[in-house]
Order: sequence, then structure tokens, then C-alpha cells
Amino acid sequence: MQKEKILELKNEQEIITDSLWILGERSKDFGHKNAYHGNFIPQIPRQFIKRFTEENDVVVDAFLGSGTTLIECRELKRFGIGVELQESVIEMAKNIILQNNNGFFDNSFNLENFNLKIIQGDTASKKVFFEIENQLTNWKKKIKLLFLHPPYFDIIKFSDNKDDLSNAPNIEIFYEMMGKVIDNYLPLMEKGSHVVFVMGDKYQDSQWIPLSFGSMQEILKRKELILKSIIVKNISGNRAKISQEQLWRYRALTGGYFIFKHEYIFFFKKIK
Repeated sequence: MQKEKILELKNEQEIITDSLWILGERSKDFGHKNAYHGNFIPQIPRQFIKRFTEENDVVVDAFLGSGTTLIECRELKRFGIGVELQESVIEMAKNIILQNNNGFFDNSFNLENFNLKIIQGDTASKKVFFEIENQLTNWKKKIKLLFLHPPYFDIIKFSDNKDDLSNAPNIEIFYEMMGKVIDNYLPLMEKGSHVVFVMGDKYQDSQWIPLSFGSMQEILKRKELILKSIIVKNISGNRAKISQEQLWRYRALTGGYFIFKHEYIFFFKKIK
């Protein structure tokens, strides 16, 4: 990283350099909305975009959801591509991305005005690969930062589509599907670029299932990547548990387990 960039970040108090992230409520800046179950908080992409990219670099979100990452790209002047499986979710994302705190931008504005692109399809498919490759060719760029915030296996069923990771028939196939997603993007990333992977664990049949570390091991099978950091982030504001603290406390006591209050952010660097 260039010395000028380091000095700039050193004086920016918002930038976190610790591996334990205790974050407050979900940011509502720039028109962010908590409109989609499973979306991650804007502070996550903001931290990595500001720290590891420059203006006009390309940022890709392989599981776009409601558009959180592309809103941050819009505000931080990065080129952005989002991939989403469900057409209905894409329409919602477009509406959110084209708004800010004061409502919609001018009617003449579209995603292209902000150097943003949304692609519909299976994020592990060749169709998506070629669409992203074509867009990067038009921009004369490669991917500098890739965000992966997939379904946490079958905790939430997002659709009936067989390509949806939340419909993987078992955990081994879930990991294999995650591997295929990584393989679809690595050829489009420049050396020295980064991957941010956000994942939580689950509890099933009276035991803790470490989805996060199983996924991490699958990703590390790709020798182009090295693991740079593991960040633990609080999820105390998870809306599934809001107003149900006593119920979850009772379940934890009777079941002999501890309530999830965190998820993991795995941070990788492409070295080849």
C-alpha cells in the first residue's frame, strides 16, 4: 500500500484496524434501508472499500441482495457490479440504490450514471462470468475487491431456485457450491486484490455447526488466495432476535447452548 494512502487512513478515525468489531446500529446514511432479510450492514463494505481501493477501482458483490455494497460504491466513487439470482430482488435493489436520504435522484439518472451494473443470474454460472468479463473489458479494468455474503446454508430459504445456496441438499454440497462461486471470480481479479467473505454459524440437532470455518477451508483450497485476517463482528442487533431476548435466553438455558452474538468476516488476498 502506498505511503500516501497509509497516512490518509491513519488520520481517519472511522477506519477500524482491530479484529473485534463492535458496531452500533445499521447505518442509514446515503439511503440505506433494512429492507431485505439477510442483508449485511453498510459499515462492512465501507470499511474495506475505503481501506483497500481507490476511486474508480472496481468492486463486485457476488450476492447483491438489496444493494448495500453498490450504494457504498456510488457514494465512494467506485465502479460497482452486483450479481443477484432473483429478479424481484433486483428491482427492489435498483429502487434503493437510486435513492438517497432525500428521496430519488433526478428521473434521468440510472445505474450507469454512477458506473454501476447489476447482473441477474446464478453467481457461479458461466453466463454471469462472461457478463462480468464483458463489463470489465468495456471499463478496461479488473476486479479490485470482491464481497461474498452468501446465505448461511439453509438458515433462511431465499427462493425455490436449485442454484440458490440456501437450497443446497447438504452441507458438503453447500461448500462445493461456494467453491464454484470463488472459481468464477478469481480469473477476473488482479494480483493484490482482496476477497471479503462474511459468514455465520448455525445450531442444529443440539450441536454447533461451524459453517464459517468450513467455508473458509473451502476457499483456501484455491492457492491463489491467502488468509489475511479473521474478524469477529457483533450481531446484537439481528432483527430476528429483536424483542425476543427473554425467549432466546430461555431456549439457551434449556438447550444448554450459547446464543449467537457474532459472525465472521474472513479477509483474503490474491497473490497469484
